[in-house]
Amino acid sequence: MSPKIEKNRIGQSFDTFLRDEGRHEESTAQAIKRVLAYQLATVMHDQHITKAALGEETSDQPLSAGSVT
Repeated sequence: MSPKIEKNRIGQSFDTFLRDEGRHEESTAQAIKRVLAYQLATVMHDQHITKAALGEETSDQPLSAGSVT
């Protein structure tokens, strides 16, 4: 693939690079996990919930995709 010059940029996009290397799905999944973990940590901090308390609250409830808001 020849490098292309586009608005002071040389080469391919990072997404294209990851796809070419076969790592796009893996990287995207990891990024989503990090964002979700950050969001959960923020909510837990704001509501003064510990990991232990969260575990106790959710241990008796079945896991379903519709229960997360």
